Amino acid sequence: MEKPTQPESVSSVLKVFNILQALGEQKEIGVSELSQRLMMSKATTYRFLQTMKTLGYITQEEEADRYSLTLKLFELGAKSLEYVDLISLADKEMRLISEETNEALHLGALDDNSIMYIHKIDSNYSLRMQSKIGRRNPLYSTAIGKVLLAGRKEEFVRETLSSVEFIKHTEKTLENTNQLLSELKLVKEQGYAEDNEEQEPGLRCIAAPIYDRFDNVIAGISISFPTIRFDEKRISYYVALLHKAGKNISTQLGCHTYPEK
Repeated sequence: MEKPTQPESVSSVLKVFNILQALGEQKEIGVSELSQRLMMSKATTYRFLQTMKTLGYITQEEEADRYSLTLKLFELGAKSLEYVDLISLADKEMRLISEETNEALHLGALDDNSIMYIHKIDSNYSLRMQSKIGRRNPLYSTAIGKVLLAGRKEEFVRETLSSVEFIKHTEKTLENTNQLLSELKLVKEQGYAEDNEEQEPGLRCIAAPIYDRFDNVIAGISISFPTIRFDEKRISYYVALLHKAGKNISTQLGCHTYPEK
């Protein structure tokens, strides 16, 4: 008996993508025709189709033996392209702020129950924040995390943080969801968020939101400072820079109602 040349899990993935490709080449197709084209048993083909139907990637023509793709793959692709556009658009604005302030700039997005940094520009100073693209940080103790949650309903915030442990990174770190919700009201009202040494001792951050064409907050842009370089009297100046950048990026993503603060 010939041994399989690849793990079953890999074989299953290949079958899924072969089905998707076949459905992409033909508007509708039946189980028998599809199984013959892919050289899979009819039972196996049917099992995969039903699973993919449950996940929303394909649809069945009422009770007929005909299947076709839904727009879910298009939706995923559109989201991916949106983030590619977002990084490209944000880079230009972030560099303008960097030239103005010489401080570190970060672009972050919501990923499950944390924030992920998807772009950054380092500070020009020797004393600067150490960070990496792809790094995750908590939502409750970061300025970007707060702007990402401020526009969400309370139910979403509670559900997102239901399995999150509020770790006291510093003495100023918020301790629970109720404290965070109280601060999110202020963030939404003023249009920006602060991390006042809540994630790291000696580090301050200010962040503003970025909106998509549906007026949803999809990312946050922030300036980070060591406390020894932070000037409390210039907060309004930093916020204005972030709002200008956030509005420019959001407008190019299709948002035309960026909140004026």
